[in-house]
Amino acid sequence: MDQKELSSSQIAIMAVAAGICVANIYYNQPILKEIASSFNVTEAKVGVIAVLAQAGYGLGLFFLTPMGDKINRKKLILILQGFLVVALLGMSLISNLYALYASSLLIGLFAVSAQVILPMAASLSVTNKGKKVAMVFTGILVGILVARVFSGFISGILGWHYVYAISAVFVVIAAGLIYFSLPDVKPAFTGTYVQLLQSTLVQLKRFAVLRRTTLLGAVIFGIFSSFWTTLTFQLSGEPFNYGPEKIGLFGILAVGGALLAPVFGKLADNGNAARAQLVMVILILTGILFIKFLPGWIGSYLIAVLFIDIGVQAVQVTNIATIYGLDQSANSRINTVYMTTYFLGGAIGTFAGVQCWRIGGWELVTWQMIAWAVIALILVWMGFRRSRSVTIDP
Repeated sequence: MDQKELSSSQIAIMAVAAGICVANIYYNQPILKEIASSFNVTEAKVGVIAVLAQAGYGLGLFFLTPMGDKINRKKLILILQGFLVVALLGMSLISNLYALYASSLLIGLFAVSAQVILPMAASLSVTNKGKKVAMVFTGILVGILVARVFSGFISGILGWHYVYAISAVFVVIAAGLIYFSLPDVKPAFTGTYVQLLQSTLVQLKRFAVLRRTTLLGAVIFGIFSSFWTTLTFQLSGEPFNYGPEKIGLFGILAVGGALLAPVFGKLADNGNAARAQLVMVILILTGILFIKFLPGWIGSYLIAVLFIDIGVQAVQVTNIATIYGLDQSANSRINTVYMTTYFLGGAIGTFAGVQCWRIGGWELVTWQMIAWAVIALILVWMGFRRSRSVTIDP
């Protein structure tokens, strides 16, 4: 049977469901100080929660999401969402720091259902693949950003445990939407699970563009994660002394950037990805320079949120639209390679940010972010030069 084109409502459901699932690994960021206070531990110890959530997501990406090429994606999504609900309910009842660590890891592991939804959207899209994938990715980006607003607001009113209890309800609703709205799709891979993982690694060898975009994605998300994790510490101290509600509100500004994602997906469809990425990395670097040299001015953080989030999201959308055009039959495995490295970069960025904060405060945090941005600039310049040479001399 020929696959019918996805409807607008199906794309919207996939975007919402993906956003609800991925948000769970970011709820901790604005409420780290509250969690630290409830357990009477240092901010550095609680910062491990953010690292473990992202590390769990990375493990799930490598070991779970490739199965989207081997078994029914819809069934896989529902199974992962079921385990995620259990992990979230456990998190909401926790009173032990080490159990908190374990729950954070499991939440990250099962939240990868978002990354089964994304290649599913690519495989089911017949026309305008970049734009449609970008719309689902927008859901993921909005979920990441709204997570901070939601958790800061709920934590300030009810306490941080309720953030995870309410999220469990949201995931149940998302699972219902997936069950009743999305089609079953016959998997393309017929080998064993071990062969599937081996084939996943082979994708890096097959495509040079995948190797470059994968590294770029990791570096960019490292900047993003380092910024948002340490921003909580910076704004909760002198001279600002903001609470979780105010810190969470910074995510609202960032959502505006996320809504631009489909525009960059359309650029990728039109072959303008490399030029857009070059401009966006320069934008990211500009945002970092504001908070580096004007750390006492709140306006610099507003500018940085806008510049960094627009830049990061634009680069990631064009990356994803590019890699999903490589081999449709291997979309889940290609997505696994890209997203595993992507979130590994985020975990490293979070860890580096926390350690830099502990050792040298905001000064050292911003210097390491500049270092990430320079590496990204080199990578996109290489891609831009390559795209120009192909255009001039095909």
